[in-house]
Amino acid sequence: MTGRDASPRSEAQRGVASWYGAALAGHRTASGERFDPEKMTAAHRTLRLGTWVEVVRVDTGARVRVRITDRGPFGHADRIIDLSRAAARELGMLRAGVARVEVRVVDGP
Repeated sequence: MTGRDASPRSEAQRGVASWYGAALAGHRTASGERFDPEKMTAAHRTLRLGTWVEVVRVDTGARVRVRITDRGPFGHADRIIDLSRAAARELGMLRAGVARVEVRVVDGP
């Protein structure tokens, strides 16, 4: 996944996922939507807003599909995606806060 607002469907990106929740609930995202930590959404630095991605936890194979609604994560070069609390729960990463993942663009939910 290269370039600003890139959305290639064939490349997968590997790195670390983190999650964000209640502290930002109700705040506007980069897409203009209000953030709801119980929706299946995520933040990514370069993918087009509205893009659907499948996130696979590398160590367990757990997977979830989320829609990109915001920009981030910031401050950690190895982090490639910030997930909503609901998505992090599905991947079983709430307690740890982070997990190694693979992210691939998909056609929809």
